[in-house]
Amino acid sequence: MRFVDTNILLYAVSRDVEERHKAELARSLLGERDLALSVQVLQEFYVQATRESRPDPLSHDQALKLVESLSRFPVADLTRSLALAAMATRDRFVISYWDAAIIEAARSLGCEAVLSEDLNDGQDYDGVLVRNPFRAGGG
Repeated sequence: MRFVDTNILLYAVSRDVEERHKAELARSLLGERDLALSVQVLQEFYVQATRESRPDPLSHDQALKLVESLSRFPVADLTRSLALAAMATRDRFVISYWDAAIIEAARSLGCEAVLSEDLNDGQDYDGVLVRNPFRAGGG
């Protein structure tokens, strides 16, 4: 299983010509079956995709339908134990709490990798490896 970070979802809905290659790759990734998400990722996607200052914002209804569609993948809920694990990971690896929550949500679902452009490509967080799908060999 591979965990999908928010930036992959945002590229998938981007209509920016400069992001066309990343958008195509992100849409292709979302057609695969071995993916997982978290409530945090779905929340971040909704907020960023509908942001008025975005060059190509989605409407509430568009974003909601996409969030519902993405729920076909396993989704890690926000729980107290996940939050506590994220706090420990934040401290151990000196990363932001939000990045640590992504790592721990992936771990809770049994994911071996996190697909992300934002985290350190190749970094191993105790068995959860970060892969940047936009780099050669990264998916």
